[in-house]
Amino acid sequence: MTADALPLADLEAYLADELGARVTDTEVLDGALNTMVAVSTESTEHAYVVRQASDMRDSGLFIDLDREYRVLAALTDTDVPAPAPVVYCEDESVLGDPFAVTTYREGEPVSVGSSLPERFQTPAGRRAVGEALVDTLADVHSVPTDPFEGVCERYEPLEQVEQFADRLDRATDASGRDVPELRRVVDWLREHAPPEHETRLTHGDFNSGNVCFADGTPPEITGVLDWETAALGEPRTELGYLLFYWRDDGDPTPGLDAIRARYGDDHPDAVAEVAAAAEHGFYRYANRPGSPSRRELIERYEARTGLAFDHGRFYRAHAALGLAAVWEDSHARRVAAGEPTDWEPLLDYTAAVTASIVDGEFEA
Repeated sequence: MTADALPLADLEAYLADELGARVTDTEVLDGALNTMVAVSTESTEHAYVVRQASDMRDSGLFIDLDREYRVLAALTDTDVPAPAPVVYCEDESVLGDPFAVTTYREGEPVSVGSSLPERFQTPAGRRAVGEALVDTLADVHSVPTDPFEGVCERYEPLEQVEQFADRLDRATDASGRDVPELRRVVDWLREHAPPEHETRLTHGDFNSGNVCFADGTPPEITGVLDWETAALGEPRTELGYLLFYWRDDGDPTPGLDAIRARYGDDHPDAVAEVAAAAEHGFYRYANRPGSPSRRELIERYEARTGLAFDHGRFYRAHAALGLAAVWEDSHARRVAAGEPTDWEPLLDYTAAVTASIVDGEFEA
């Protein structure tokens, strides 16, 4: 059900009965994978959040809402600041489809590609943001896995490579794009997989847009949101995912000149976004004074988890390929639907960066 069609009066009546408190306000929040509603009660503004899966979530990339709710239940007594589960409603007479109610996590996400809030725009603030991100990721990877057995799917790195390759094939068949760099990365990953791997809880899309930063300074993460991609997998691939968004001094800018020449006239804004990512990283604060380097993030993660980031090139290329496959798929869906898309500059740059990781041009 779309957000504008939600029967909010029925929802308020249901929640008042379930929560034992009068609902004073409901506010529909932005969301793509989920329709979300913030709920205020007599005692607390924005006390709860209602989440209902949208049609966009009907994909092999995501677990269903019931499983996500069970993941949150298993996280309740851990050090990970996830929303707490409150009610799971299977009664379709209320909103038409099942929905989950969780506690509301105060704070402000910083979406990928956005600037930091002004209060963090100092060398000390940038360093603290990077350290808070990697510390929280390490905490996710340090949670005991037993409570998640039977709730989360279990994936091995090479199994995921084959899934990425399949998604890439289907996406490029639909869009007509040619991605030889990514095909080469698939082959390299198949040949260079580490002989052993760890299995830990992984968030699946851990980035600054899926965490909440508290008001004030220093930066403090008050919530880790959006667990619809949670799985049991190799945690170092998720560290590689965080590192993909980062940028260090001296990093190359593969393919940027060709992207400007090919797309600059038709998609100037998209090319400008790619150029900004090439200069400062997908996190726009990652290559500015004070921001930790990738090596510093790795060392902090290793100290906190006890996991050595050996075979780092594999894990970083693995994460980059997975993200590239998802973005190629998103572009292909737009093409198939006849919708305008300016994703190609980003896709070309991502493919070039992914290949450069394999080639050793991006140091860890």
